[in-house]
Amino acid sequence: MQKIIIRMLLLLFVIVACNSDDDVTTACDQFIIVSDTQFENAPKDPVTINSAIINDDCITINFSAGGCDGDSWEVKLIDSGGVSFSLPPQRNLRLSLKNEELCEAFITRELTFDIGALQVSGNQVLLNIQNFDQQILYEY
Repeated sequence: MQKIIIRMLLLLFVIVACNSDDDVTTACDQFIIVSDTQFENAPKDPVTINSAIINDDCITINFSAGGCDGDSWEVKLIDSGGVSFSLPPQRNLRLSLKNEELCEAFITRELTFDIGALQVSGNQVLLNIQNFDQQILYEY
């Protein structure tokens, strides 16, 4: 009898442990900052944006800069706070990098930012990121 109870408990544990919700999305690494002051005054160390891709309410930015390993970098995605009411509306963003590493390696990293705060009326907005040649359409 005891073996049956143990087997049933194990089976129940396996069923509960294996139950996954496929609709759960992963959280972004950071939130976007909406501030005209920070847009103008945040650190502006050299950074190259390699790609930017939107998935749901997260934008994944792949970027590179000189340094040792990138572990001490302070990276922020900052929106200017203004909206150009064109069709579709547009917002201006800047990837801010504070980099005090004095090595000569070229490091590539990738971060995701929650851009849900950039939504305006309607269902889409164009994102213009400084030093990135492509506009990105954010649809929500």
